[in-house]
Amino acid sequence: MVRTSILSRKPQKALFLDRDGIINIDHGYTYKIEDFEFIEGIFDLIKLFMKQGYLVFIITNQSGIGRGYYSLKDFEILTKWMLTQLRKKEIEIQSIEHCPHIAEDACHCRKPNTGMIENILEHYNIDLNRSWLIGDKQSDIDLAINSHIPYTISISITSKDILNSQYSFNSILSCKEFIEKNKDNLL
Repeated sequence: MVRTSILSRKPQKALFLDRDGIINIDHGYTYKIEDFEFIEGIFDLIKLFMKQGYLVFIITNQSGIGRGYYSLKDFEILTKWMLTQLRKKEIEIQSIEHCPHIAEDACHCRKPNTGMIENILEHYNIDLNRSWLIGDKQSDIDLAINSHIPYTISISITSKDILNSQYSFNSILSCKEFIEKNKDNLL
């Protein structure tokens, strides 16, 4: 049997999501299942993109590993649980990329550096020109800019400005409602 590499397929559009603050409420260094709370509207928002043919990826800085607050194994246990919960909602995540480093490590993978996106591109044929990134920090939007992802959404529940995002909302729910109303023009 001949297998076709995913890289030889037609380029696909992708949705890149930050984890803490986008998928789940950011309680600061979340690594325990009992502390993980999905954000209202996130399931429906992801499904909107999936119905339009987007592959979904999670890209997350996890400096709690580098700081010794929790282990890689702790992260993996929580990630496995999170993926199970998402699958129960009929949401398929293609892959999760994480950076375990602290800023002082000056690694290539920590957002806003492009290492996590580059790793995804090694395994998936993604058309970045038709892709979106949703994040809640400036480093998320800067990653999109550095990776040439043109469509960005910032979610900021505080008055803290996130610069250079194409769209800004104060909640995932309001973002979802906007995308629902405008999906034919946006997606």
